Amino acid sequence: MASHDQSYRAGETKGRTQEKVGQTMESMKDKAQAAKDKTSETAHSAKGTAHDKTGTAKYKAADAAHATDEKARGAAQATKEKASGTAQATKEKASGAAQATKEKASEMMESAKETAQAGQEKTGGILQKTGEQVKSMAQGAADAVKHTFGMAETDEDPTATKSREL
Repeated sequence: MASHDQSYRAGETKGRTQEKVGQTMESMKDKAQAAKDKTSETAHSAKGTAHDKTGTAKYKAADAAHATDEKARGAAQATKEKASGTAQATKEKASGAAQATKEKASEMMESAKETAQAGQEKTGGILQKTGEQVKSMAQGAADAVKHTFGMAETDEDPTATKSREL
């Protein structure tokens, strides 16, 4: 019962972990996309402003927009890699917990098997001894009944009995 509960909890933990990793990944993707969109808007705005100004200002704004876009892409990639690493670590931890639970259940089953076998051997010996005692008592009772009704003959050995032919 305990191993089933442990296995169930390990499965639940793994499921929750996977769900959280998925949520984190989605959140990171959304944030990265929002940063990229904002950067793109900023770049377009800067481009528009630069377009209205002289040629030098135009090139500077374009360079800044490009640098900002590159920076946003780098941040998005770093976020994605971090989330992926977290997901992998969580997956490994859940797998380790599941393996530990499986090993513990196996140990418990082996222990229960050994205990049952020892009980079976002990019970078998008791039943055999009891059977022999019952058989001996029944023989003694049969001999006593035969003796009471005069059906038993006694030899020199008082414990040996023969049945008479009627």
